[in-house]
Amino acid sequence: MTMSETLRETLRETLGTAKRIVVKVGSSSISGQREHQITGLVDALGAWRAGGREVVVVSSGAIAIGAPFLQLSDRPQDLATQQAAAAVGQALLMARYQGLFEKYSMITGQVLLTVGDMENDTHRTNALRTMERLLGLGIIPIVNENDTVATQEIRFGDNDRLAAMVAELVQADLLVLLSDVDGLYTKPPSEPGATKIDVVPFGMDLEGIELGAALVNSVGTGGAVTKVSAAKMATSVGIPTVLAATESLARVVAGEVTGTWFQAADLH
Repeated sequence: MTMSETLRETLRETLGTAKRIVVKVGSSSISGQREHQITGLVDALGAWRAGGREVVVVSSGAIAIGAPFLQLSDRPQDLATQQAAAAVGQALLMARYQGLFEKYSMITGQVLLTVGDMENDTHRTNALRTMERLLGLGIIPIVNENDTVATQEIRFGDNDRLAAMVAELVQADLLVLLSDVDGLYTKPPSEPGATKIDVVPFGMDLEGIELGAALVNSVGTGGAVTKVSAAKMATSVGIPTVLAATESLARVVAGEVTGTWFQAADLH
């Protein structure tokens, strides 16, 4: 669905007024051949934070960053080695974020969660209290799945679902799902005839859209299916969601309506 100028202006207003924003970035966007993108990501997030916004980052990447230190060329397939890679990589990932945010005199804080945490009332309450305090102190929470204790059966799936759950938990005004692709297409963008969808109204039937299966590559898991599912989760509780390319975040921060927007349910 294409976007009218009236709707585009409404979305610009959403960008301009969103106070609390959750931004999710996947492994493949900040590691391997795209490792350089983390600098631009932090620059954009730093600009948002400097502008008075509260920013929560949901970041994958621990396993991808840790794997080379275990002399592994690809993402490990067995759970124990994934957990070992995460244990090494999580500290490196946080150090990388903190090192980049330091030029803005901004501090980050690590928050590791599992599905079990999000489904347990006491753990949810504790996680929310921690993140509210971090945000109140001007600190940027960096959230990731706690891979060292998660099991294969309860994994979030490249943190897309986790990002939607965190957005609901902290009552975010906006969820930004970053990807290697600049939005949702009618079919895989590499195929002939693929058309980008500018906006997905709440409740729109995506039948006929070739989302494909969740992807597993050398650095991460995910794909259009998990992102659309996460967007539906967030929009169902009133949180507008944008799916955009990681390299386009600076444009989003500047107020440009880009990527694919998922309109939220009107709960008022």
